[in-house]
Amino acid sequence: GSIVKHKARLVAKGYMQQEGINCDEVFAPVARMEPIRMLLVVAAQEGWLVHHMDVKSAFLNGELKEEVYVQQLSGFVTVGHKGKVLKLQKALYRMRQAPRAWNTKLDGSLRNLGFKRCSSEYGMYTRGSTKSRMVVGVYVDDLIITGANLADIDAFKEEMRRLFRMSDLGLLSYYLGIEVKQGRNTITLGQAAYVKKLLEKAGMMACKPISTPMEVRLKLSTKSTTPEVDATMYRSLVGSLRYLVHTRPGIAFAVGYVSRFMEKPRQEHLVAVKHLLRYIAGTVDYDIVYSKLLSGDNRLTGYSDSDWGGDADERRSTAGVIFFLGRLPVTWQSQKQKSVALSTCEAEYVAGAAGACQAMWLIQLLGDITGKEVQQPILKMDNQSAIALSKNPVLHDRSKHIDTKFHFIRDCVDSGRICVDYASTQQQLPDILTKSLGACEVL
Repeated sequence: GSIVKHKARLVAKGYMQQEGINCDEVFAPVARMEPIRMLLVVAAQEGWLVHHMDVKSAFLNGELKEEVYVQQLSGFVTVGHKGKVLKLQKALYRMRQAPRAWNTKLDGSLRNLGFKRCSSEYGMYTRGSTKSRMVVGVYVDDLIITGANLADIDAFKEEMRRLFRMSDLGLLSYYLGIEVKQGRNTITLGQAAYVKKLLEKAGMMACKPISTPMEVRLKLSTKSTTPEVDATMYRSLVGSLRYLVHTRPGIAFAVGYVSRFMEKPRQEHLVAVKHLLRYIAGTVDYDIVYSKLLSGDNRLTGYSDSDWGGDADERRSTAGVIFFLGRLPVTWQSQKQKSVALSTCEAEYVAGAAGACQAMWLIQLLGDITGKEVQQPILKMDNQSAIALSKNPVLHDRSKHIDTKFHFIRDCVDSGRICVDYASTQQQLPDILTKSLGACEVL
């Protein structure tokens, strides 16, 4: 909350650039939060320490492919060359292609150092195997580094210092608004400071906490007749809550639900958001802890679930998918389905297809990070009909209308890439991702 230092940068008027003339490719890949969590889970299980480095003025290192000219700065015109322009060799901040140019430069540098970019996640790089394994996650100018050998990590840091001006931030303690605590065989993720800023922005620092993120069986509609509220403020609060889901799977459904009313929010929608903020106020210090598993169980286990027609306006279902590495949660999602399901079987089957897609990606990602062969993942569902449909290639009157893309799960089961298993309703963990639960169920 205090000012560490002031920065002044020379920036370009990027809004004057025209695509195809002085800029071309502008997109730059970055590591998403799911791979970052997977990296931290693996580091916790292997007992690796996670380090953090930052590139100083990263975008100024990007080499331009296009011809770009800039005017001379007022007060810094070269004598005898008034009216002339300068040709840029490297990027400036605010230029549209600056992120892409920097990413290309960093990618080439890491490849020259012997790293290989992961095929499943372009923001992740690996080098070596077994005892010399090293993994680097890239988010623009932030590098998180982990591996089995501390000497290799120190050598890599020195290599990077020779290439760029770097800040060695030591062990990872703060990353993209997430507080990271590294203990003996544990890594803890939390967003307590972020939550306090969010509550302050909403004017709810002194609110009375409650025990659930949403009222049980609450149904909201876009056709509400209650008064309209400030849409900008509503969207700002919901957007901030969405970032909190990265470490708080328990609020994923509630945040997704209130996100459906961003276009024209009403008073009852804002009441639901404030209800969620009151729950967060009572759980400020809730963290997610990744620890080393004594049993050595590192198999991917996923759960998929769905309600049926829970959306009051479109009658679409909400699918919930969560995956664990051993007993540690890695990825979770709560999302309204794209089509209307005609039965609970179809709703569960569509959710299972989403889980199968996630499982295939996680297998590749885990294999890239560890460099080891990954066991066949298990996907658990609580609908026997959906399980039978995923294993049975026969189409009948109640399933022939299901879109071809959802039969991906059947192909995965047939080829042996995933195993579909039954989990009773009491053991179905994604319930918290598909509906609002009571206090005892949430805890």
